[in-house]
Amino acid sequence: MVEILLAAFVILLVAGVPVAFALALSAFAAVGLGGRYPLVVVVKEMFTGLDSFPLLAVPFFILAAEIMSAGAISVMLLRFASQFVGHLRGGLGYANVISSTLFAGISGSALADAAGPGAMMVRMMEKGGYSRAYAGALTIATSVVGPIIPPSITMIIYALQDRNVSVGSLFMAGILPGLLISAAMAAVNWWISRRRGYRSAEPRPPLRTMLRNTATALPALLLIVLIVGGIRGGIFTPTEASVIAVFYAIIVSAAVYRGFSARDLLGAFWRAGITSVAVLMILAAARAFAWVLIIEGVPQAMAGAVVAMDLSPLAFLLMVNLLLLVFGMFMDPLPGVMILVPILAPIAHGLGIAADHFAIIVIVNLTFGLMTPPVGGLIFVVASATRQRPSDLVRELPPFFVAAIAVLLLLTLLPQLSTLLPRLGGFSG
Repeated sequence: MVEILLAAFVILLVAGVPVAFALALSAFAAVGLGGRYPLVVVVKEMFTGLDSFPLLAVPFFILAAEIMSAGAISVMLLRFASQFVGHLRGGLGYANVISSTLFAGISGSALADAAGPGAMMVRMMEKGGYSRAYAGALTIATSVVGPIIPPSITMIIYALQDRNVSVGSLFMAGILPGLLISAAMAAVNWWISRRRGYRSAEPRPPLRTMLRNTATALPALLLIVLIVGGIRGGIFTPTEASVIAVFYAIIVSAAVYRGFSARDLLGAFWRAGITSVAVLMILAAARAFAWVLIIEGVPQAMAGAVVAMDLSPLAFLLMVNLLLLVFGMFMDPLPGVMILVPILAPIAHGLGIAADHFAIIVIVNLTFGLMTPPVGGLIFVVASATRQRPSDLVRELPPFFVAAIAVLLLLTLLPQLSTLLPRLGGFSG
């Protein structure tokens, strides 16, 4: 059945079938042509994949991000970020990095970051004299921190696949790697801005203006503290945190920043509903796909092969990095987590690799796939939002690829970057 499963999946992807349908149809083909199980088993597994209370956090975090994007919060965060770095050489590029990092602490989604504040930053950078293609490429590169800095939809899904980690520990584990990625992209912006002479025409705002902008942005920034602090303090679960985030976003957008109407709220619900359905369809289909692999003994066979190779933990992690970088070029992070984590995580645990360390390596690798052709979702989102050709954006991305690989090597060689904060926060793993 595995041969049928993989062959059908590759054929459907090449034919341009959406990932969710390709996963589901290949599972149906494998079970139907295999003849050992009734087709209803595939449907059962798809429903089982969605029958999880923690999974409710996904649509609520998506809704919170949509509400904040529809309101004035994105504008406030951009203004807050620009005031500190906008006057420097390459200042609007730094503002892009900082605003994406801040919005990542609200949305949990790379695509939401790119389509919302990211698209706004591209327009601002173009008016400031930057190449539109470079501004788009920088937005793609900075948006990858969305699923890494908490809250993170990908981390919620990962925690459902590996019982050795919790959502709370992964949220803590993602903070330092996310900041490291942002710093790496800022370094690329510094290098390119010096080479191309990107200068800033913006004067540094007076202290009074900076204090006013900071005070205005503070309610939005407090959401990050509310989510992470509440989970860490045991005040609420990640699922409850997602609901609180929605109500907080509505209150801040409507009562604090104003200009947020009932029509805006309905639009946010509509967009969040469409996105949530797409995400949940992928998760359901990926569960059925992974089930076929499991019953056919693929995880056990791979584990046996790795054990026979007698790899050291570092050699295994380097091999996983290479595998996931290639896998991420053709597969979105969520189905990648659903399919690969049940196979790879037990091997990593058997080699003594810290659970949070391995989780961050997997999540960061698969998230970087969003900026790599041919399937990279961020490339097409930014191209559509800014009306550019994807090929123009891809030509500007190589320096950011190099920075991404450097970050991956650091995360691989220094597990403390992933395990320090969870340990200090009292989480195991």
